[in-house]
Amino acid sequence: MTLFHFGNCFALAYFPYFITYKCSGLSEYNAFWKCVQAGVTYLFVQLCKMLFLATFFPTWEGGIYDFIGEFMKASVDVADLIGLNLVMSRNAGKGEYKIMVAALGWATAELVMSRCIPLWVGARGIEFDWKYIQMSIDSNISLVHYIVASAQVWMITRYDLYHTFRPAVLLLMFLSVYKAFVMETFVHLCSLGSWTALLARAVVTGLLALSTLALYVAVVNVHT
Repeated sequence: MTLFHFGNCFALAYFPYFITYKCSGLSEYNAFWKCVQAGVTYLFVQLCKMLFLATFFPTWEGGIYDFIGEFMKASVDVADLIGLNLVMSRNAGKGEYKIMVAALGWATAELVMSRCIPLWVGARGIEFDWKYIQMSIDSNISLVHYIVASAQVWMITRYDLYHTFRPAVLLLMFLSVYKAFVMETFVHLCSLGSWTALLARAVVTGLLALSTLALYVAVVNVHT
């Protein structure tokens, strides 16, 4: 039974990544090693972020939520956008190819580093726990988030981007960077349950994805 539970969690977490790789056309471009390079860049960026946070923002302890401190910590996530831009700048090809390589490599590296061991150890435990199902679903939300962030970075770095689109792209990038902080604050203030918080993250990420998709289509149509 525990092995069956682990299999369900593993499939729910990893199969969407495999399906995305196959159905997005990346497999036809033999982009596997490009995704691996994006994953290595992710590890380097996360190491830099941890060193920066450990140096300038020590762990908060106390009974009062440190809004300013958490906001400043969330600002460090700008490094993810810089890393995604670095990955895309090193890949030649169409815009959608660059976006998917950077996003899939980045999200897969995060999935392996942050959820692989907890799923392997926890989901194989004696007692069933819904948190591992939630963790697997959250990994799919992260995949969408990084695809959205990569598309935003690709748009803002276009040298021929119309100035009318620039404020909208910058606004969406701001929302992407601080989405986790806003959701964490909202969950803390409203004392939401785990499933409600997961649903809220999915809805916010979906709305952000639809907005970015609409803007991406507009940018591509204008420049073609």
